[in-house]
Amino acid sequence: MDFSPLHEASVLPVLLANGRVIDPVNGIDQVADVLVENGTVTAIGAGLDSERTSARRIDLQGKWVVPGLIDMHVHLREPGAEYKETVVSGTKAAAAGGFTAVACMPNTNPVNDNQAVTVLIRSRAAEGYARVYPVGAISKGSAGENLSEFGELRAAGVVAVTDDGLPVTDGQLMRRALEYAGNYKLLVISHAEELSLSRHGAMNEGSLSTRMGLIGIPSVAEEIMVYRDIALARYTGRPVHIAHVSTREAVSLIRRAKAQGCKVTAETAPHYFTLTEEAIGSYDARAKMNPPLRTADDVAAIKEGLQDGTLDAIATDHAPHSELEKDVEFDLAANGIIGLETALPLALALVRDGLITPARLVELLSVNPARILGVDGGTLTVGSVADVTVIDPERSFRYDVEQVVSKSRNSPFLGWELAGKAVLTMVGGRVVYSDI
Repeated sequence: MDFSPLHEASVLPVLLANGRVIDPVNGIDQVADVLVENGTVTAIGAGLDSERTSARRIDLQGKWVVPGLIDMHVHLREPGAEYKETVVSGTKAAAAGGFTAVACMPNTNPVNDNQAVTVLIRSRAAEGYARVYPVGAISKGSAGENLSEFGELRAAGVVAVTDDGLPVTDGQLMRRALEYAGNYKLLVISHAEELSLSRHGAMNEGSLSTRMGLIGIPSVAEEIMVYRDIALARYTGRPVHIAHVSTREAVSLIRRAKAQGCKVTAETAPHYFTLTEEAIGSYDARAKMNPPLRTADDVAAIKEGLQDGTLDAIATDHAPHSELEKDVEFDLAANGIIGLETALPLALALVRDGLITPARLVELLSVNPARILGVDGGTLTVGSVADVTVIDPERSFRYDVEQVVSKSRNSPFLGWELAGKAVLTMVGGRVVYSDI
């Protein structure tokens, strides 16, 4: 694997030849060449080889050429917990996973509720391997009491606001956030959790939690807040985005709201359509997260939501932790798993199983995240910035500790044999990662 940070990678003419080009925005799904010059897509079509001989030619027969993947929900831990991850190490893991851009959550230390923290994150990103879109806090210090200065955050480069990691428990504050954010064209992202029901919980509430002697988190803890925030979005006429959806009823609520014309979008994460609560096994903290892994019935509902458009995006909720936080008693272990390097192969399993098409996969991992966040990307339109991901859908690999690019190793997928892999990641015409 070869990596080049953005500030070192060269912008040279490149011809991505003979790949299967998949661009749902332009209705393209065919074998073609893609020419990249001066950091932009300048031509797509057959036979570009004979017309442009000066460009570096990369033969991609059998591989997919798609718009750069965008992860709209990651935790990069900087500032404040750089021993878990940094902006540079996190974007390196992103590039290895095929992501050309990530949106990082504000639960850092200090919280990203002001211009100074946003500027710091963006300055660190200049040394990284992918675009970074900071997300600001809804409330100051994510304390749920007073709104952050959204105008200041927007001016500094924030693309959305959330108190992710914590719900906004005060309904009036959430209402004001939706109203205020709309004035600055900022997306409000909901961490849907009713703390009075979930507090002290360690896993999904059910017969398994009872047998394991662990306090459970009922699915209704998520669903109540999904309902509330949909209702507030409808009342204010402002859009809301529901993060990390994990339950059947949450999917149903979102589906019904969309049918009624409510401005709601939603994401889920690969672990919610791949694993059930059974993955905890003998108290394996690598499978501990919030929301927790749910039942097989919930997993089936998540897949249905991805199929029918109820769920708009797949995001990793990449949450790095060190052994200090994970190698402890299960109920004391930190929530969260890393996911940037496993998201693509896990999502490709949905394609192999016939649940979604390759074009739908690109919508979930690129087109829709760009649209929802209001950022560039999600297309290979001629003249657009050349953020490109090349995928080998048949490349198999074993996800071992030695291969992990992230600084952290907290993944329940370690040791898994995975199929499908990003083999080239290009950001603005710069090849930041190659494994061809």
